[in-house]
Amino acid sequence: MSYQNQSFPIKSWNEDDRPREKLLLKGRSTLSDAELVAILISSGSRNESAVALSQRILASVENNLDELGRLTIKDLIKFNGIGEAKALAITAALELGRRRRSGQALERKKITSSKSVYDLMQPIVGDLLHEEFWILYLNNSNKVLQTIQLSKGGITGTLVDIRLALRNALQLASVAIILVHNHPSGTLKPSQADISLTKKLSLAGDNLDIKVLDHLIITEKSYFSFADENLL
Repeated sequence: MSYQNQSFPIKSWNEDDRPREKLLLKGRSTLSDAELVAILISSGSRNESAVALSQRILASVENNLDELGRLTIKDLIKFNGIGEAKALAITAALELGRRRRSGQALERKKITSSKSVYDLMQPIVGDLLHEEFWILYLNNSNKVLQTIQLSKGGITGTLVDIRLALRNALQLASVAIILVHNHPSGTLKPSQADISLTKKLSLAGDNLDIKVLDHLIITEKSYFSFADENLL
Protein backbone atom coordinates (compact mmCIF):
# COMPACT_ATOMS: atom_id res chain seq x y z
CA MET A 1 0.00 0.00 0.00
CA SER A 2 1.42 3.43 -0.93
CA TYR A 3 1.11 6.24 1.56
CA GLN A 4 2.06 9.05 -0.81
CA ASN A 5 -0.41 11.92 -1.12
CA GLN A 6 -2.90 10.35 1.27
CA SER A 7 -4.89 12.86 3.26
CA PHE A 8 -7.54 10.59 4.71
CA PRO A 9 -7.07 9.67 8.37
CA ILE A 10 -5.37 6.47 9.50
CA LYS A 11 -8.60 5.35 11.21
CA SER A 12 -10.18 4.95 7.77
CA TRP A 13 -7.49 2.56 6.53
CA ASN A 14 -7.77 -1.21 6.56
CA GLU A 15 -6.83 -2.43 10.02
CA ASP A 16 -3.79 -4.33 8.71
CA ASP A 17 -2.43 -1.11 7.20
CA ARG A 18 -2.66 1.01 10.34
CA PRO A 19 0.77 1.37 12.00
CA ARG A 20 -0.45 0.72 15.56
CA GLU A 21 -2.54 -2.28 14.61
CA LYS A 22 0.23 -3.55 12.36
CA LEU A 23 2.65 -3.36 15.29
CA LEU A 24 0.26 -5.31 17.52
CA LEU A 25 -0.64 -7.93 14.94
CA LYS A 26 2.61 -8.44 13.05
CA GLY A 27 5.39 -7.15 15.32
CA ARG A 28 7.67 -4.14 15.30
CA SER A 29 10.08 -5.47 12.66
CA THR A 30 7.33 -5.29 10.01
CA LEU A 31 6.93 -1.51 10.32
CA SER A 32 8.82 0.94 8.14
CA ASP A 33 10.71 3.84 9.70
CA ALA A 34 7.92 6.16 8.55
CA GLU A 35 5.28 4.00 10.23
CA LEU A 36 7.23 4.02 13.50
CA VAL A 37 7.55 7.81 13.39
CA ALA A 38 3.83 8.02 12.58
CA ILE A 39 3.04 6.17 15.80
CA LEU A 40 5.11 8.74 17.68
CA ILE A 41 3.35 11.76 16.22
CA SER A 42 -0.09 10.04 16.28
CA SER A 43 -1.69 12.30 13.65
CA GLY A 44 -0.87 14.25 10.54
CA SER A 45 -2.63 17.34 9.27
CA ARG A 46 -5.83 18.07 7.36
CA ASN A 47 -4.07 17.44 4.07
CA GLU A 48 -1.62 14.73 5.03
CA SER A 49 -1.69 11.46 6.99
CA ALA A 50 0.73 10.81 9.83
CA VAL A 51 2.64 8.30 7.70
CA ALA A 52 2.89 10.65 4.71
CA LEU A 53 4.10 13.41 7.00
CA SER A 54 6.66 11.04 8.52
CA GLN A 55 7.82 10.02 5.06
CA ARG A 56 8.33 13.67 4.15
CA ILE A 57 10.38 14.31 7.29
CA LEU A 58 12.52 11.23 6.65
CA ALA A 59 12.99 12.19 2.99
CA SER A 60 14.44 15.53 4.12
CA VAL A 61 17.32 13.62 5.76
CA GLU A 62 17.58 11.02 2.97
CA ASN A 63 15.92 8.44 5.23
CA ASN A 64 18.95 8.44 7.52
CA LEU A 65 17.91 7.98 11.16
CA ASP A 66 21.24 9.30 12.44
CA GLU A 67 20.62 12.53 10.51
CA LEU A 68 17.06 12.63 11.84
CA GLY A 69 18.52 12.47 15.35
CA ARG A 70 20.56 15.59 14.60
CA LEU A 71 17.48 17.70 13.85
CA THR A 72 16.58 20.16 16.58
CA ILE A 73 13.11 20.97 17.87
CA LYS A 74 13.21 24.12 15.74
CA ASP A 75 14.11 22.07 12.65
CA LEU A 76 11.21 19.68 13.20
CA ILE A 77 8.51 22.25 13.79
CA LYS A 78 9.29 23.78 10.41
CA PHE A 79 7.36 20.87 8.89
CA ASN A 80 3.68 21.65 8.45
CA GLY A 81 1.79 19.36 10.84
CA ILE A 82 4.59 19.13 13.41
CA GLY A 83 4.09 21.20 16.52
CA GLU A 84 6.26 21.34 19.62
CA ALA A 85 4.63 18.28 21.25
CA LYS A 86 5.22 16.08 18.18
CA ALA A 87 8.77 17.40 17.79
CA LEU A 88 9.48 16.57 21.42
CA ALA A 89 8.08 13.05 20.97
CA ILE A 90 10.37 12.39 18.00
CA THR A 91 13.41 13.85 19.78
CA ALA A 92 12.74 11.90 22.97
CA ALA A 93 12.34 8.61 21.09
CA LEU A 94 15.58 9.09 19.17
CA GLU A 95 17.41 10.02 22.37
CA LEU A 96 16.16 6.80 24.00
CA GLY A 97 17.49 4.90 20.98
CA ARG A 98 20.86 6.62 21.33
CA ARG A 99 21.00 5.80 25.03
CA ARG A 100 20.07 2.20 24.31
CA ARG A 101 22.99 1.92 21.91
CA SER A 102 25.20 3.48 24.55
CA GLY A 103 23.91 1.07 27.20
CA GLN A 104 24.62 -1.92 24.98
CA ALA A 105 28.16 -0.68 24.52
CA LEU A 106 28.59 -0.20 28.25
CA GLU A 107 27.97 -3.90 28.79
CA ARG A 108 31.37 -4.44 27.14
CA LYS A 109 33.20 -2.81 29.98
CA LYS A 110 36.69 -4.11 29.28
CA ILE A 111 38.71 -1.95 26.92
CA THR A 112 40.74 -4.11 24.56
CA SER A 113 41.51 -1.72 21.70
CA SER A 114 40.85 1.72 20.30
CA LYS A 115 37.88 0.22 18.43
CA SER A 116 36.29 -0.84 21.72
CA VAL A 117 36.59 2.75 22.95
CA TYR A 118 34.97 3.98 19.74
CA ASP A 119 32.12 1.48 20.09
CA LEU A 120 31.52 2.70 23.62
CA MET A 121 31.70 6.44 23.00
CA GLN A 122 30.47 7.00 19.45
CA PRO A 123 26.78 6.75 20.47
CA ILE A 124 27.46 9.40 23.11
CA VAL A 125 29.47 12.01 21.21
CA GLY A 126 29.60 10.93 17.57
CA ASP A 127 26.71 12.96 16.20
CA LEU A 128 26.86 16.02 18.45
CA LEU A 129 26.98 19.49 16.89
CA HIS A 130 29.31 20.77 19.62
CA GLU A 131 32.52 19.46 21.18
CA GLU A 132 32.54 17.43 24.38
CA PHE A 133 35.55 16.05 26.24
CA TRP A 134 35.14 12.77 28.12
CA ILE A 135 37.46 10.57 30.14
CA LEU A 136 37.23 6.82 30.65
CA TYR A 137 38.61 5.82 34.05
CA LEU A 138 39.98 2.26 34.12
CA ASN A 139 41.16 -0.21 36.76
CA ASN A 140 44.25 -2.41 36.42
CA SER A 141 42.27 -4.89 34.27
CA ASN A 142 41.34 -2.14 31.79
CA LYS A 143 37.72 -2.33 32.88
CA VAL A 144 35.78 0.92 32.85
CA LEU A 145 35.12 2.25 36.33
CA GLN A 146 33.31 5.32 35.10
CA THR A 147 32.95 7.60 32.07
CA ILE A 148 32.80 11.29 32.92
CA GLN A 149 32.12 14.32 30.75
CA LEU A 150 34.86 16.74 31.70
CA SER A 151 33.78 19.67 29.59
CA LYS A 152 31.35 20.83 26.93
CA GLY A 153 32.17 23.51 24.43
CA GLY A 154 31.26 25.03 21.12
CA ILE A 155 31.62 23.96 17.52
CA THR A 156 35.41 24.36 17.44
CA GLY A 157 36.66 23.55 20.92
CA THR A 158 36.27 22.91 24.62
CA LEU A 159 38.40 23.66 27.68
CA VAL A 160 39.79 20.87 29.86
CA ASP A 161 40.86 21.15 33.49
CA ILE A 162 43.78 18.75 33.98
CA ARG A 163 43.55 18.95 37.76
CA LEU A 164 39.88 17.93 37.71
CA ALA A 165 40.64 15.04 35.36
CA LEU A 166 43.27 13.60 37.68
CA ARG A 167 41.33 14.35 40.86
CA ASN A 168 38.53 12.17 39.50
CA ALA A 169 41.06 9.43 38.79
CA LEU A 170 42.35 9.54 42.36
CA GLN A 171 38.84 9.47 43.80
CA LEU A 172 37.96 6.43 41.68
CA ALA A 173 41.29 4.69 42.41
CA SER A 174 41.82 4.52 38.66
CA VAL A 175 45.23 3.43 37.38
CA ALA A 176 44.68 4.45 33.75
CA ILE A 177 42.59 6.84 31.72
CA ILE A 178 41.54 7.23 28.11
CA LEU A 179 40.75 10.66 26.70
CA VAL A 180 37.91 11.10 24.22
CA HIS A 181 36.54 14.09 22.41
CA ASN A 182 34.53 14.63 19.24
CA HIS A 183 35.09 16.82 16.20
CA PRO A 184 31.71 18.04 14.87
CA SER A 185 33.49 19.22 11.72
CA GLY A 186 34.17 15.62 10.78
CA THR A 187 37.94 16.06 10.54
CA LEU A 188 40.04 13.39 12.23
CA LYS A 189 43.31 15.33 12.27
CA PRO A 190 44.34 16.30 15.82
CA SER A 191 44.93 20.00 16.40
CA GLN A 192 48.03 21.36 18.11
CA ALA A 193 45.83 22.00 21.15
CA ASP A 194 44.80 18.31 21.13
CA ILE A 195 48.42 17.19 20.98
CA SER A 196 49.53 19.64 23.68
CA LEU A 197 46.71 18.65 26.04
CA THR A 198 47.50 14.96 25.59
CA LYS A 199 51.15 15.54 26.46
CA LYS A 200 50.26 17.62 29.53
CA LEU A 201 47.83 15.02 30.85
CA SER A 202 50.30 12.20 30.17
CA LEU A 203 53.07 13.99 32.04
CA ALA A 204 50.82 14.94 34.97
CA GLY A 205 49.43 11.39 35.08
CA ASP A 206 52.90 9.84 35.15
CA ASN A 207 53.69 11.77 38.31
CA LEU A 208 50.67 10.13 39.99
CA ASP A 209 51.17 6.66 38.47
CA ILE A 210 48.06 7.17 36.32
CA LYS A 211 48.74 6.22 32.73
CA VAL A 212 47.08 7.86 29.73
CA LEU A 213 46.48 4.84 27.49
CA ASP A 214 44.96 6.64 24.52
CA HIS A 215 43.24 9.74 23.22
CA LEU A 216 40.48 9.27 20.65
CA ILE A 217 39.03 11.89 18.34
CA ILE A 218 35.60 10.68 17.30
CA THR A 219 33.40 11.73 14.41
CA GLU A 220 30.06 10.35 13.26
CA LYS A 221 31.61 7.57 11.17
CA SER A 222 35.21 7.11 12.27
CA TYR A 223 37.93 7.90 14.82
CA PHE A 224 41.59 8.78 15.29
CA SER A 225 43.65 7.07 17.99
CA PHE A 226 46.78 8.68 19.42
CA ALA A 227 47.99 5.27 20.62
CA ASP A 228 47.48 3.60 17.23
CA GLU A 229 49.41 6.41 15.58
CA ASN A 230 52.25 6.24 18.18
CA LEU A 231 51.61 9.78 19.38
CA LEU A 232 51.68 8.94 23.12
